[in-house]
Amino acid sequence: MTRMTPRQSARLDDAARAGWLYYIAGNTQDQIAAKLGVSRQSAQRLVALAMSEGLVKVRIEHPIARCMDLAEALTHRFGLKFCEVAPGDPDSASTTIGVAETTAMAMERALSAEEPIIMGVGTGRTLRAAVELLPEIDCPQHRVVSLTGNIAPDGSAAYFNVVFTMADTVKAPSFPMPLPVVASSATERDMLHQQKTVRATLEMAAKATLTFVGVGEFDENAPLHQDGFIDAEEMARMRARGAVGEILGWAFDEGGRLIEGGANDRVASAPIPSREAGLVVACAMGPRKLPGVSAAIRGGLVNGLITNETTAEALLGL
Repeated sequence: MTRMTPRQSARLDDAARAGWLYYIAGNTQDQIAAKLGVSRQSAQRLVALAMSEGLVKVRIEHPIARCMDLAEALTHRFGLKFCEVAPGDPDSASTTIGVAETTAMAMERALSAEEPIIMGVGTGRTLRAAVELLPEIDCPQHRVVSLTGNIAPDGSAAYFNVVFTMADTVKAPSFPMPLPVVASSATERDMLHQQKTVRATLEMAAKATLTFVGVGEFDENAPLHQDGFIDAEEMARMRARGAVGEILGWAFDEGGRLIEGGANDRVASAPIPSREAGLVVACAMGPRKLPGVSAAIRGGLVNGLITNETTAEALLGL
């Protein structure tokens, strides 16, 4: 990372002040210019810099009627205990925008509550994008536990594991899963699960009362394959067994039933927490995720959903 000069740092400080005055305090650009002792044009540039540098994060709190109607319809259709639908942008190719922001707000609400909870978190691009949006939250009464391994196939830290990222802003005891997502064999997986620290983490994961998980697709671009956990041949074999999606590495078919055998025998992740005892929320959007999301909610692998308008409409149309 390039080290900033004192002048660059001071300019970012001014941009942050200008952004706060504009977006939080509601000042006009003329008022900002007067308070900072700069021209109106400079004030305008500082506000723009605050946005472009990510110093300002905008969240829309107003409930959008169409999204609420879709969430209500999904709740009744699939018997969900929780559902939120984010506005969709039909021109965007992003697989996280909208859902990541909505997931971050749901996490923030839960972590801001006084009643202690154990929050389980999965992995993936959507959850990684969500936790990067979290503000600093001081919540030592809660515990955050990873449900998936945080070790990549080459021994490095798995990039899309989110517990370490959360620990930067969420001031609560956090518990990573010191395992690969998929072990090299069932024997290795069982041996790893017998380690004292791993066993304790698995026991805590089973007690999670609120869990956020991603849903991975099971096509040629599946995250499990792209990230090196399963090779192309094993992907093909799992698809031949009926796999349409995965949660925490556990592959399942179109009825939401876990696939017997194959790569599932080597998954080192915790089992999906009980939907009877807690809330398990799938956070996903997009056409490639649709088969997996549909199977997960129809089969009862999850009892909560955060998605966007387009995906919600597609789920209701199936």
